[in-house]
Amino acid sequence: MATRDRVRIGSASGFWGDTAIAAPQLVEGGNVDFLVFDYLAEVTMSIMAAQRAKNPLAGFATDFVEITMRQLLPALQEKGIRVVANAGGVNPIACRDALQRVADEHEIPLRIGVVLGDDLQDRADALRASGVTELYSGEPFPERVASVNAYLGAIPIARALDAGCDVVITGRCVDSAVTLGVLMHAFGWGPEEHDKLAQGTLAGHLVECGAQCTGGLFTDWESVPDWENIGFPVLEASPDGSFTIEKPPGTGGLVSVASVAEQLLYEIGDPRSYFVPDVTCDFTGVRFEQLGSDRVRVSGARGRPPTDTYKVSLTFADGYRNTAFLTIGGERAAEKARRTGHAILARTSRMIDMMGLPPYTESRIEVLGAEDMFGGNANPVSREVVLKIAVKAPSRASLSLFAREFAPAGTSMAPGTCGLVGGRPTPTPVIRLFSFLLPKREIAVEIDVDGERRTVTVPADGGFDAGDLPPALSHPSAEPDSPTREVPLIRLAWARSGDKGNKANIGVIARDPAYLPWLSEWLTPKRVAAHFAHRAPSLVERFDLPGFGAMNFLLHDALGGGGMASLHTDNLAKAYAQVLLTMRVPVPDSVEIR
Repeated sequence: MATRDRVRIGSASGFWGDTAIAAPQLVEGGNVDFLVFDYLAEVTMSIMAAQRAKNPLAGFATDFVEITMRQLLPALQEKGIRVVANAGGVNPIACRDALQRVADEHEIPLRIGVVLGDDLQDRADALRASGVTELYSGEPFPERVASVNAYLGAIPIARALDAGCDVVITGRCVDSAVTLGVLMHAFGWGPEEHDKLAQGTLAGHLVECGAQCTGGLFTDWESVPDWENIGFPVLEASPDGSFTIEKPPGTGGLVSVASVAEQLLYEIGDPRSYFVPDVTCDFTGVRFEQLGSDRVRVSGARGRPPTDTYKVSLTFADGYRNTAFLTIGGERAAEKARRTGHAILARTSRMIDMMGLPPYTESRIEVLGAEDMFGGNANPVSREVVLKIAVKAPSRASLSLFAREFAPAGTSMAPGTCGLVGGRPTPTPVIRLFSFLLPKREIAVEIDVDGERRTVTVPADGGFDAGDLPPALSHPSAEPDSPTREVPLIRLAWARSGDKGNKANIGVIARDPAYLPWLSEWLTPKRVAAHFAHRAPSLVERFDLPGFGAMNFLLHDALGGGGMASLHTDNLAKAYAQVLLTMRVPVPDSVEIR
């Protein structure tokens, strides 16, 4: 197969619900060869599974078909832009059929490939009988499941593109695979070219969340222009694996070393072993270079053989939850809100008991505006707050009672209670995540092209050995040997945080190499754990990335179960970096801080 000397890929979606401006912007001004879309998260899969249970033709990202592709098909055909999207959710064939109907309406010939094999729901009973347990907690396999999907890799995507598909639709795959699959196809990379696959995975990881690497969520948010027209990332890659990140001309946002480096640290663990089905990546030596305005070159990822397993994520309903909000103003607003919350919980718990209903299994009070996210480092001053009470119970009836008894606080409790935000809350199912590993040889991967099924050969023997990992790298540390002053961490570093199930990660990058020795000395796992004592992490780990002066902290069991199972306001650790950036760090007076 002939290969290209470069390929340009636009990332048009970071999640199901991302802005509709992205794809047209990239098609019109990105000069791209491919568009890639990432729609799926664990809770998304459970939502789509519920939709499919009600309607066998549902269970995919309908906006991909009815909004994006319906609008853009003529321009995609004219410009020769090909598309890869995991929009298939739990029903990729139905997604294919819906897209084909749109193409027929436009009278546009369209070759659509579908990747199959990730959906393992029909094997749930057999997996339960085999004694599969949860990867991290050891919990037994749940009795009823909403979805069971393996995270497939990039090889089947590449094979569908090799077959001449204009559009490739997948179900569950690792987020970066939609990009890596394009690169494997365009450059003819084989499964044994681990360094190239690691670079391609890094490229996919950087752009998979859309505008998060072009200024979205950037620590120095005030330096990012024109949020309303923020540019989405364009990746330009070469056959040797080198690549740059940019954005379409005339768009807002910012592509800088710091904005892109922050995204590398998003939702990772040990940077020596970032696992995807196709390769085990080492990001410790990654480097960034500013090539000009809004253009960054990325290099230095290294690869090792992959594991011989796929990660499988199962979602299941585990009771119900309800969340209610109440606005309270005046002096000592936070104190009034907390007393109100405790009173509501006490009253409703007593009523639930009297009625013989199942009790709450978990409850949580948070006062928004009182800096509850900051724990012992809070500095609340607001005279207007929002009380949030979240509860779980095995019975919908228990939570319906809670919903009825929440509103009376407006006339019987704190003065200044002035608004039930969102009206009376409705109980919803608690969706929990259950992860496990399954040998690759036990999962048959296929592509469907024009109704013809083709088996895809995926190397299943693995080869990764944790014993082959190099020792963890460490930054040089320096103890201050002169008078010091304390400054907030945000003056010394950029930071980005995210979630991995019930774990939170916080990546920290020194703003200047001169700051790194002091940061390395001060930012120990023990101090970070103390800063987040209100989240009670069971363990805090630190991993250093010398390539770009960064460190990554992993806080275990810090998210109240994580995702939709958590009652925390910040259940995805989006603000953890902001909390850490308030930490006071001693710096020698001799060090100039810009």
